[in-house]
Amino acid sequence: MGAYIPPGWPAGVHPPGDEEFESTAIGWLLDVVPPDYRLHGVLRRYPVALATMARYHSKACVEGARQGYRTARTELAGALPPHAIDTVLAAYRKEGARLAATAEAVDLVERALRGEVFTPGMSLPPAAPGPQGAQQHSAEQHSAEQHSTEQHSAEQHSTEQHSTEQHSTEQHSTEQHSAEPESAAPGGTGAEAAEQRPARTKAEQKTATQRTAKAKAAEERPPGAKAAGAKAAGQRNSAGRGRSDLART
Repeated sequence: MGAYIPPGWPAGVHPPGDEEFESTAIGWLLDVVPPDYRLHGVLRRYPVALATMARYHSKACVEGARQGYRTARTELAGALPPHAIDTVLAAYRKEGARLAATAEAVDLVERALRGEVFTPGMSLPPAAPGPQGAQQHSAEQHSAEQHSTEQHSAEQHSTEQHSTEQHSTEQHSTEQHSAEPESAAPGGTGAEAAEQRPARTKAEQKTATQRTAKAKAAEERPPGAKAAGAKAAGQRNSAGRGRSDLART
């Protein structure tokens, strides 16, 4: 049974563990790097060093292709017709895909040269939910429904509380507006009017008391005093009429 070859392994390179693996890997890596790298014998003696340099070189090529693709329209506008720019972008996309695949293959070869053993990944099918899984799913669903109900109840309570507070505020404002006309008075505040009302009441009471005292004193005077007062009043009226007659004469 041969060694496992992972997806993306470069064509022409023998699988890890084969006698020709190292020699075929060196030849392929020298094709990846620039031609002048062949002049350095150290890279042939130590394939891991060659693989490391090839990894950096391949990643730099991928990044350069991406940057060129992003700026092609701006840099080539005016120098090339629009259809030629579209062709250049298509070449970038094709070569970019090839460079990305090469960089992935270089990474695999380097890992193999460092001694890593590749094994096929085992993907197990999803297990069917048993009784315990069904109970757990039911519990999670019940918990989600309970959480949703509690959240809805909290939102409803918050709405009712906000409505109650707003109604209380409006009622307080209405009572305050209704109480203001009663306490206000022209020319002063409600407190000043309240202070002036007792003062006017006392003055009126004093005037009424004085009138009552005068009337009572007039009733209690003796008859002779009343007659004398009436006679004196008649004399004053007679003297007044005499002066008036003289004035007319």
